[in-house]
Amino acid sequence: MDGNGLRHPPLSPGQIDALHRHADLGDLTLESGAVIHDFRQSYVVHGKLDAERSNAILVCASLTGNHHRLDFLIGPGRALDPDRYCIIVTDPIGNGLSTSPSNSTRQPGMAFPRFVIRDMVHAQHRLLTEVLGIPRLHAVVGASMGGMQALQWAVSHPDFMTACVAMTPMARTSPWAILVTETARSCLMADPGWNGTQFTAVPERGWRAYAGLMSVLLSRTPKALDQTLDGLDASHRWFEQSVRQVHSNAFDATDYLYQSWAYETHDVGTTSGHTATDAALAAVRARTLILAPPLDLFNPVENAHSTAAAVPNVRLVEIPSVQGHQAATSLMEEDANAINRAIREFL
Repeated sequence: MDGNGLRHPPLSPGQIDALHRHADLGDLTLESGAVIHDFRQSYVVHGKLDAERSNAILVCASLTGNHHRLDFLIGPGRALDPDRYCIIVTDPIGNGLSTSPSNSTRQPGMAFPRFVIRDMVHAQHRLLTEVLGIPRLHAVVGASMGGMQALQWAVSHPDFMTACVAMTPMARTSPWAILVTETARSCLMADPGWNGTQFTAVPERGWRAYAGLMSVLLSRTPKALDQTLDGLDASHRWFEQSVRQVHSNAFDATDYLYQSWAYETHDVGTTSGHTATDAALAAVRARTLILAPPLDLFNPVENAHSTAAAVPNVRLVEIPSVQGHQAATSLMEEDANAINRAIREFL
């Protein structure tokens, strides 16, 4: 538990133990017109604002991720150096730290209203402007769903940031990724803990199937596993380790349903004032860096390439990694170093 009584996953090696903060934003009106009552935006801060309040960088977390997701980019000499920048790392709606189905008192579980990625961005914008008094960002940074939030920021608030850094992103969720999240939900809902309407118990068997799909098969590539696993026994041991890791994160199943619904409906082209994905991307004013590996079995790399082709002032960098979707992590030191170097040079 953190100081606010919320469940916080245990720190993993390399993660930064920063003060966990919450901003009480009251009612959060969603794009649909529904309202999340008593909304609390969770975040951490690394570094300090300069006198001009011009050195703020917003970091957005991934699907099932939290404010530790990109800790490998934060630190002296790294891309996001707290001696140079004020780095604000936010928890998205539905991750169990910001207000979510799992922790809402007034709208618990399946009574929680559905939200979209633009609602995550709206909550973050309220945090920055209403609570922290930040009029403009130096950059917004994210990976996977965090990268999708970063692109949405650049479309929704084109003059609010100088730079946008999106790793393994999608500007519009691909049919492949939609089917991945639908399959992941089906893994959880096949558990006896799902009664057809809601979860009545932790779906232990459902999480095991989810881990096999998301952590084992889709987050890496066959080549990556060939390089790290030697034969039958090693593969089965690693599978069990992956299941244990999913359990240790203690992510709530209902939270996953809601976040994955937001993930699959994402399209910057449906932002107010826009009518198509490419047209929305063409209106981006921030300098943009897009990073993606050669192969991604969750967020197809073709989406990153088509996004880069539509954004005016963009640099596309290939992450030299065989790790697939996990390339944008600290899983392999050489990948983390390459990403840090590319972002540091860009910023």
